[in-house]
Amino acid sequence: MGQPSEIGETARTSPEEPFYLPVSDEVSLFEAAYSDRTPVLLKGPTGTGKTRFLEYMASRLSNTGQEGTVNLTTVSCQEDLTASDLLGRFLLEKDGTRWVDGPLTNSVRNGGICYLDEVVEARKDVMVVVHSLTDHRRFLPIAKLDTVIEAHPSFLLVISYNPGYQTSIKDLKHSTRQRFVAIDFNYPTPELEREILIREGGANSEIAERLSLLAANLRNLNQDYLIEGPSTRLLVYTSRLISRGVTPQRASVSAIADIVTDDPISRQAIVEVITAYFGDSDG
Repeated sequence: MGQPSEIGETARTSPEEPFYLPVSDEVSLFEAAYSDRTPVLLKGPTGTGKTRFLEYMASRLSNTGQEGTVNLTTVSCQEDLTASDLLGRFLLEKDGTRWVDGPLTNSVRNGGICYLDEVVEARKDVMVVVHSLTDHRRFLPIAKLDTVIEAHPSFLLVISYNPGYQTSIKDLKHSTRQRFVAIDFNYPTPELEREILIREGGANSEIAERLSLLAANLRNLNQDYLIEGPSTRLLVYTSRLISRGVTPQRASVSAIADIVTDDPISRQAIVEVITAYFGDSDG
């Protein structure tokens, strides 16, 4: 049996669950899908907690279910990712060749959750590979080995993508989408976001309140200014800078304004909004 390839990061869950605050019914919905091994599609903007949610669910299922340890294998998809990267390949060694499983094959063999993050960024042949894992067949054909691998009973395929960034060229085909159940992610409510910033970013209640209001304001800007507003992740980064002594205004410019846009006019507009919340300083 091969080992996971370098592109797939396998996390073995620890007894302590990762911090995650449910926004809606996503926990119970995922548990229901997992109980029947129904493939899951996570949809939503960058930084809204999709990966953290899966880490939390893998740990929760490990600690509360009858499944034993549920490992999570995460593959960050990009335009050079091929089907071979997921399946595996032969390596040439001095004594001959040796097959090494890719992250998807390893997960299919051994069970757990395989998460293809931003799957539409990968090459088109990737989705063809996973089709047989997303219906009643639950097997993975490996042409190079002339074999078919039956999915482990605990195996579940999860994919994600950000609809706001996609075009007609980079989008999930309807024939693929209808193989999954979807869980929609969005920004948390201001109350939950404040709690996240206090817990994850070390912010005090006043800073958490202002950052949450700032983010809500920026997310309502016309898309002529921003394709996508600041994520909760960016607010956590901002909070951490502030907790280390950086002024709130400078931290917000560095972790928000300079990240969400490169357009000087849009940046200036965002800096002005930041200044309205935190006052003026260098930056």
